[in-house]
Amino acid sequence: MASKTWFVTGASAGIGRSVTEHLLAAGHTVAATARRPEALADLAEQFPKQLWTAVLDVTDTAQLRSVVDRAFAELGRIDVIFSNAGRGSVGAAEELSDAVIDDQIAVNLTAPIHLLRAVLPHLREQGGGRFIQLSTMGSQITTPGASMYHASKWGVEGFMESVIGEVAAFGVGITMVEPGIIRTTFGANLDVAEPLPAYASGPVGQVHQYLASSDNITANAPGDPQKVAAAIIASADTSPAPRRLALGSDAYNAIKAALNGRLVELEAGRDVAHSIDF
Repeated sequence: MASKTWFVTGASAGIGRSVTEHLLAAGHTVAATARRPEALADLAEQFPKQLWTAVLDVTDTAQLRSVVDRAFAELGRIDVIFSNAGRGSVGAAEELSDAVIDDQIAVNLTAPIHLLRAVLPHLREQGGGRFIQLSTMGSQITTPGASMYHASKWGVEGFMESVIGEVAAFGVGITMVEPGIIRTTFGANLDVAEPLPAYASGPVGQVHQYLASSDNITANAPGDPQKVAAAIIASADTSPAPRRLALGSDAYNAIKAALNGRLVELEAGRDVAHSIDF
């Protein structure tokens, strides 16, 4: 695999950290950004010539644009952008605070939109590149209690899919990665709403009970973060860029069932659909 330069958000933990580690070990250069880049100090010591770091809160759009411009200026060509930063929230729609709703949109939807907009002029100027957006199987399915997380992920996929057609002529490919449940710290860092008694006996109440019984719900998840990282990196060399990349048997099975279910529902309304034509 030819040496490449990657730009990674949320590189200090989870899948972002795993991807960064794999890239460095393989001899690639990484512009690793995080709110706390000091968490990458061990990698900076081990790979001083390959690792470029910067403080980045992806919800600070001015800072994001500045860091992107500086990375391209100092590193020259950047081949792959890995938009990884994200957070999750749990709670019934009316349990969620206004702040949590705003945060989910800011981190999971608005930030990737601005990141793509910030890197596109550079990618066009250099004649192409790859943008990989970390999404989730939750962009194709939904579960009660995760409404805002799903809303942000469904939204970012709609945006990315539309832009694919806009930038293909410039040699820019976009891939949406849809993992299932992966063994990372994501589950331990969920923003959990204060439960309302009205939902205690329903599916959201069951979710609250489950979360209360475990410190880290992803501790025994089926997905291997190292294999996820390897698959993401390999996708950057796949041509044309895969539009979506489901990772994990749970993701594949859940997405397939959801898509098949939607086709059944669509077909059930076929006559009504056709009946409104002139």
